[in-house]
Amino acid sequence: MGEPSATEPRQYSAEGAQDAVIATRALTKRYRGGQLAVDGLDLTVPAGSVFGFLGPNGSGKTTTIRMLMGLIEPTSGTARVLGRPMPRAVRAVLPQVGALIEGPALYGFLSGRDNLLRYDAADPTADPRTRRTRVAAALDRVGLTAAAGKKAKAYSLGMKQRLGLAAALLQPRRLLVLDEPTNGLDPQGMREIRTLIRELASDGTTVFLSSHLLDEIEQVCTHAAVMAQGRLITQGPVADLAAGIRGRLVVTTPDVGEAARVLKEQGAGDVVAAEDRVTGEPPDDRDLADINAGLVAAGVRVRGFGLERASLEDAFVALTGEGFDVAG
Repeated sequence: MGEPSATEPRQYSAEGAQDAVIATRALTKRYRGGQLAVDGLDLTVPAGSVFGFLGPNGSGKTTTIRMLMGLIEPTSGTARVLGRPMPRAVRAVLPQVGALIEGPALYGFLSGRDNLLRYDAADPTADPRTRRTRVAAALDRVGLTAAAGKKAKAYSLGMKQRLGLAAALLQPRRLLVLDEPTNGLDPQGMREIRTLIRELASDGTTVFLSSHLLDEIEQVCTHAAVMAQGRLITQGPVADLAAGIRGRLVVTTPDVGEAARVLKEQGAGDVVAAEDRVTGEPPDDRDLADINAGLVAAGVRVRGFGLERASLEDAFVALTGEGFDVAG
């Protein structure tokens, strides 16, 4: 069987689906009024992975997560989480799942610590004798110990995200489901949350992470799925998603104007000149050595020449034929 085409989702074997922490088949959600939010989704999340669920806002990510967590019923199709059908097995599954969906629901008049004590007290599986110790450990893990006594309404958006993540970490979890977990965080906070996600995965927790930030998925995830307009475009190991997508041609030269002209003449597309670099999409019908020779023959002083590895953004554009709104 050959490689999947750019427009066909990568398929997994039945054996892989049996070992999966999340597996959906033809999962579909159509809202009243006919809006098709999720369209025939076949998703397989391997155990032990950090799985990135990638797509622009409005692509169906949060609707999918809400179906996986039993918060809304699918119109058709099936979803299994930890090997059990959802939403039917919600009572058995959810105690093993930590989730942060659409931002945490917090009591603004309570401190961060008291919010977590409330969350923990509402969990029938939680041991009240170790409650304060576990709350303190969760606060420490997300860097909120110093702000634990502060009222939640005084927290920044990033601090609220951290507190929601702490709530998801009060108990050991087989699966952690995070919807845009770095939303509102500054760059340092984003790095800290990414490090925490890697640590959780190394402890054996499967992490399912939705995001519209391509670099976030690329930096932290082992596997990913790409969604667009409610449909799955592709899924697989992150390292494989950009494989087969040609990277951009990069020429380092002081003669950027002349280099850009020559690259266009040689058939390169989307030529961009900036400072001492010119980049472009390499032509399919020309050998790179011939392009380099053409630059030299035109008197361009070539100080660097090569292909940059294709990024996840390059792959997304190639797979969907559209740009990616990384700002949301």
